[in-house]
Amino acid sequence: MHLTVEEALSVYPLSEAKLIAGSKGTRRIVKSINVMDAPDISDWIKEGEMLLTTAYLIKDSPDQASALLHKLNRRGSSGLGIKLGRFWDAVPESLIAEADELGFPLIELPFQFTFSDQMNGLFRAELSRSTGALQTVLEKQRRLMRFALQPVRSRSMLESVSECVGHPLAVVGSRGELLFQNSSHQEREILAGWPWQAKSRKVRIGQETAYRLPLAQGEECGGYLIFFGIDPLMLTMEESLFVQAAELIAHHMPPSSRDYFEQDLHREFGRLFRRFLKGDLSCAELTQAAENLNPGLLQAPFLLVLTDVPEAGELRQHELNRLKEEYVQHPELSKLKSFHLMTEEGLLSLLSGERLSPEAVCGYIEACFDKIGTKESCYPCAAVSSRKSKPDEIKEALGETKETLRMKGYWNPGQQVAHYRQLELAMVLRQIPSEAMQKYCSRTLAGLLGREPDYVREMLRTLEAFLENDGHINETAKKLFIHRNTATYRMEKLSELLDVDFRKTDDLLRLRLAFLFRNMLERG
Repeated sequence: MHLTVEEALSVYPLSEAKLIAGSKGTRRIVKSINVMDAPDISDWIKEGEMLLTTAYLIKDSPDQASALLHKLNRRGSSGLGIKLGRFWDAVPESLIAEADELGFPLIELPFQFTFSDQMNGLFRAELSRSTGALQTVLEKQRRLMRFALQPVRSRSMLESVSECVGHPLAVVGSRGELLFQNSSHQEREILAGWPWQAKSRKVRIGQETAYRLPLAQGEECGGYLIFFGIDPLMLTMEESLFVQAAELIAHHMPPSSRDYFEQDLHREFGRLFRRFLKGDLSCAELTQAAENLNPGLLQAPFLLVLTDVPEAGELRQHELNRLKEEYVQHPELSKLKSFHLMTEEGLLSLLSGERLSPEAVCGYIEACFDKIGTKESCYPCAAVSSRKSKPDEIKEALGETKETLRMKGYWNPGQQVAHYRQLELAMVLRQIPSEAMQKYCSRTLAGLLGREPDYVREMLRTLEAFLENDGHINETAKKLFIHRNTATYRMEKLSELLDVDFRKTDDLLRLRLAFLFRNMLERG
């Protein structure tokens, strides 16, 4: 439900009610209705919820009534409706005065109508409003599709799209130049905050809400499309309409209005980056080129990500391009300064940001893999370097990503993303003879390995999960899909069998080494 208080009071039978205070708050949105006379009623109220009550719990206590009013206001309630005639014959003047001061709608409900009568009336009104709005949006989409099938040209195309969608619009080039607009806003208002870093599409321009979308031209952003005069309550219905309009405009923009400046900069920086990796370009020259492309790209801490789809065959390039697009659009990765370069080894991504974390980046990339999906046998993998702070550490970071991919045999089963620090210990220890590893594992886990095979397998799985989750019982239980108490019991039993204290760093390190050796031995 998304009616304002004012609109709700015009719907029968709530239209028989009387707004006795808080007229300044009649623009509040009523998202839902709640009927309750419980002592902790205000703790259950959500933002935008209107409360209907008989005043049973506050009838004898003006202080409680005042406290309820203030708490509802703090929680973002849209209003309070009090049904008179049963416990109150009139709302206290002091409560009315407080509601007026807060601008909080206080409504006197008629005795002859039940709460369900009033709620049903609002639900029917909301259903009618939503149905009408949906039909309007569908009609706009039909008009837009009919127009899309006709030949279109530059300015008349933009004006026609604006007419079909029913909103004024503006088109901004990728360098921040205003190419077209038919709204009443000044250019400085439209371009405020340029270059735009935030990815939120709903923005505030002047005194109204606007909706801003990128105009995608291949792999690059050719500019932005902005729709003005957006009704936030209609946005969920109209959003797909705006996206379709952006795709149409991006497709039909004539070559003369396309901005190749950014693409040229990317190509030039890519060429210089390759020269730097070969040793033909100094670090200072690369840093200056990075500033021209994206100010601050190499000034903040950065890391490199090397992505490959080794089993994709002829589809390798296609899959890497799909992953690049997903990286660019990811809500968290897009907040970072970035540069992506196709190399023989795969897609090389330079990510830069003050709060950069290899672990967090691994999570974002895994989310991209999950979202994009892969065809059979086209499983991507990515290696993340450690965090670097100086431009001259780029080659070192690249070496870390390549080494991490070469060590894929040491990754956990099913793992698709790893960062260098996860494998650093394995890289140091892989020169140890396998006989020494086997002997160490047998000695460290001797107290457990002599038990029944099924028991040993279950307890080893529990111990490994415990170590992988840095000793957190809750996370261990969650990973194993067991109760926390079960996990705790198993760890206590393991402590006895292995004669270790899980609170001691030395014991944890010994066990961690044992499992690392086991994995290395299993993978040859």
